[in-house]
Amino acid sequence: MKNKSIVKRIFIVFLLLCAFILLSAISYVDAVSNNISDNVFRLHVIANSDSAEDQNLKYKVRDGLLEYMNQISINCHSKSEVIELAQAHKQDLQQIAQKIILDNGYNYNVTIKIGNFDFPTKNYGDISLPAGNYDALRVEIGNAKGQNWWCVMFPPLCFVDVTSGVVPDESKQIMKDNLSDESYSVISNDNTEINFKFSIIEFFQKLKIANM
Repeated sequence: MKNKSIVKRIFIVFLLLCAFILLSAISYVDAVSNNISDNVFRLHVIANSDSAEDQNLKYKVRDGLLEYMNQISINCHSKSEVIELAQAHKQDLQQIAQKIILDNGYNYNVTIKIGNFDFPTKNYGDISLPAGNYDALRVEIGNAKGQNWWCVMFPPLCFVDVTSGVVPDESKQIMKDNLSDESYSVISNDNTEINFKFSIIEFFQKLKIANM
């Protein structure tokens, strides 16, 4: 009887320890994920279809919108400022996208939304953002059945040189200024400890999305 009582106590302690570890992990994931999503504004462009022509048109629309947004947001230092600008110039963005589509010989409609959307894990050079829900400017071309294109409008990562895979130091500094030290280390460093933390965040975020 005594041995059974000891085993039972050990089992209870083990369960309490597991619960503590789980709650600590969830708390950590929420803190880091919220800090990242609260300070990042993304661009999401969806092509009409997966045809080569529609995909090429998607990139032209992307380039036109980025050129305009980069011009009007050059003095922005926070996500809220960029979103406010995007909201104020939403009609301009719509007209720019529609003109590019018409100039290239297509009659697709374009829908522009500013809201909170689900995003997969995405690498931008040597910066990685975990899957989760992010505020974004979403551009739907025509039927919006084609492949997506994602980037980060704030901090400005949309012009990352994909051939070198390197994020400009200026963009990194803006991101570092807007994120907590822990959040920035998770998305920017490449070592075993950080990769493990990133994997934990990924696991819980995907679990959360699956249950939504």
